[in-house]
Amino acid sequence: MKAILALEDGRYFEGESFGAPGTCSGEACFNTSMTGYQEVLTDPSYRGQIVSMTYPMIGNYGINGLDPESSQPHVRGFVIEELCAVPSNWRSTQTLDAYLKEHGIQGIQGVDTRALTKHLRTVGAMQSVITTELSVEEAIAAAKASPPMSGSDYVKEVSTKKAYLWDPEDLESRIWDIPSPSQNREGGPLGAFHPLPPAKHHIVAYDFGIKTNILRSLRQAGFRVEVVPATTSAAEVLAKNPDGVFLSNGPGDPSALGYIHKEVKELIGKKPIFAICLGHQLLGHAYGGKTFKLKFGHRGGNQPVKDLRSGKVSITSQNHGFAIDPASLPSNVEVTHINLNDGTVEGMRHREAPVLSVQYHPEAAPGPNDAKYFFAEFASLIDNAD
Repeated sequence: MKAILALEDGRYFEGESFGAPGTCSGEACFNTSMTGYQEVLTDPSYRGQIVSMTYPMIGNYGINGLDPESSQPHVRGFVIEELCAVPSNWRSTQTLDAYLKEHGIQGIQGVDTRALTKHLRTVGAMQSVITTELSVEEAIAAAKASPPMSGSDYVKEVSTKKAYLWDPEDLESRIWDIPSPSQNREGGPLGAFHPLPPAKHHIVAYDFGIKTNILRSLRQAGFRVEVVPATTSAAEVLAKNPDGVFLSNGPGDPSALGYIHKEVKELIGKKPIFAICLGHQLLGHAYGGKTFKLKFGHRGGNQPVKDLRSGKVSITSQNHGFAIDPASLPSNVEVTHINLNDGTVEGMRHREAPVLSVQYHPEAAPGPNDAKYFFAEFASLIDNAD
């Protein structure tokens, strides 16, 4: 079935439909990860967006039940160059096409994703439509009419509705080894689970669109994690008397979330805080700072970040379309990390209170593990605050 990807500036691409037929709209963006499409699809931070993968063939290893980052896909639509219809992986239980059909997500293949990426990098992020129903003219008009990402609050759509304790039986967070070929040939166990360390610290994690691997990584680092909705007040969090507070990733425009800025501000100086991605941006607003929309965002597993204190460079996994304005930050907040591609803020630390944050994803999924040490740094922040 023929499909069209139309951008609000009038550029369009014709291709072939896969996944569900129909029409969807959202902000067009691109992800440069070579693997991890299942994690991308199920990352709540992609709520409201049509995602294009720059890697040319997608679907090679199918879909499995262990790798999703949430209970459902959150992308509005999916754009690829070539779909692999016959996946090859021993963990695969479903094709990508069948998975998107099951969840009603529109996909389009046969698109020159390199040309699309170059266009978005040149012109900037814009609204778009994938359709099997509309003409080119109608699709462009629909893209122009769709609501922009700026000013949007998608957190209320993806946050948990009630508080819960993550992995109380310590089964979901265990580290698993990939089986060796010799194990398979000899009929041995398909990999092995390793016991978790004791849960030394009790923390409260705000769910603004939290990924499953963040929760796993926190438990693996020795945290007992209680997850709370985005609308939870600072008073409610402090009443739980946690050792620390974690502010998660999430979708949408951080400047539109004033109801969260207020509560985060009340927590600064009361408890050690570690924030990532959207949580990092919300912390910036709580400090009194401002955020701005990036031209085309940072999405993928190859973003270089420099630690200004040590000079060390890490390759990081990122997914965001907004950034903190460093000039808007107060003097008691230090910028600790910058992006080497465009110089934007990638990390902050409060000079007086036990608070640190990074714009990227220490848990990766997908991406490198260069920044995983931040979970241990959060534990040290708590230990030193006692």
